[in-house]
Amino acid sequence: MTRTVQIHIGEAGVHVATLRHETVSGREHSTLEYGDEWLTHAQNFAIDRQLPLQPGPQLHRAETTGSVFHGAIADTEPDGWARRVIASDYAAGRLSRRERGTPAQAQLSALDLLFKVDDAARIGALRFADDAGAYQGPSATTPHGLTPAAELARTLGASRAVERHTETAADLEFLRGRGTSLGGVRPKCSIRDDDGHLAIGKFPSVTDTLAVAKAEVLALQLAQRAGITAATARLVWSEGTPVALIRRFDRDGDQRLMYVSAATMVAAESAEPGEHCYTDLADALRTHGARPRADIEELWRRIAFSILITNVDDHLRNHGFLHVAASAWRLSPAFDINPFPGRQRELKTWIAPDTGGEASMNALMSAAPYFQLSAGRASAIVGEVEQAVATWRHLGAELGMTPAELDDYSEAFEHPERDAARAISRPA
Repeated sequence: MTRTVQIHIGEAGVHVATLRHETVSGREHSTLEYGDEWLTHAQNFAIDRQLPLQPGPQLHRAETTGSVFHGAIADTEPDGWARRVIASDYAAGRLSRRERGTPAQAQLSALDLLFKVDDAARIGALRFADDAGAYQGPSATTPHGLTPAAELARTLGASRAVERHTETAADLEFLRGRGTSLGGVRPKCSIRDDDGHLAIGKFPSVTDTLAVAKAEVLALQLAQRAGITAATARLVWSEGTPVALIRRFDRDGDQRLMYVSAATMVAAESAEPGEHCYTDLADALRTHGARPRADIEELWRRIAFSILITNVDDHLRNHGFLHVAASAWRLSPAFDINPFPGRQRELKTWIAPDTGGEASMNALMSAAPYFQLSAGRASAIVGEVEQAVATWRHLGAELGMTPAELDDYSEAFEHPERDAARAISRPA
């Protein structure tokens, strides 16, 4: 079985390529072929390092990553929470079709899942249309007669029902599009904030024992204090529940910005520890960066910050790049930064091949020359980051974290590496 999809880019919908999805003996694979319009376009670029600008089909088979699509397309697939919502909705639909005596598809293909993502909220700039030009995916991101606050409350209630396995058909209908556009395992939704900007609403899970939503906003605001370009985040309250509202950085007004994950940028085919390191991201910035020196320095600053707040979920899909022009990219704002008390202090993405997963100031400083940093500059950055992190308890209280909630997170912020950072940045 072969299905054909047209790939467009941006609000203007410029045709980029034709995607062919094939299923043979239960195995799926895909090919992508750039169109003549894109190959001759004055502002064209390769949407993926594994997809050079050339005529003819380019094949991709699912390898250890599990996706049947090239990385730039796989970055837009639903993951985690979105797949949970889609699976619940599909199961309810199959039951309804069975009751009506209508044949039901045994399972959703990778292409079906790709189409379940809302076109209005799909990450980045790529869009998927059928041969008639209709963009695929439910369009439920824009509220229908609801204020953002009411929209958030309704989505929160439906998401909690899915977590508790008590969802109704009305809950699932409401979540189509709103809850199927972003990766990650935690409950979330796409929403427009009071200013009309596209945002992510991240909800506490019914199984949480920590103030996770508050802590993520705390981490992102601390990152900005530490001189890091991070996604804008704030806490809002819905039905007495704190929600992390994080503005989307892959939109500039109504314009969509091309985004790929760091995994796509370095052509990572697996998530095995040590396969790719932060030094690989620095190399990618040297080769493809629009502002390589500034971004490489900021990347090193982000590693320091992750070490000091115990952000140990720093895998390659939690880093990204935004397209600037031609073949040039820049680091996207930092996102999905979370403190993890009680976790082993080991980075998912190693600093360098010889450091292993060690989340230490010594390991970081040993790699400073690779990031083109002098000892003095590296020490100064560590000092700036540590001084920002030192305000965590005060800022957390300002955000509404209770003393007990702050104590729960103390282990993530107060540890020997903070002492090491202070020693490194202290004048001799």
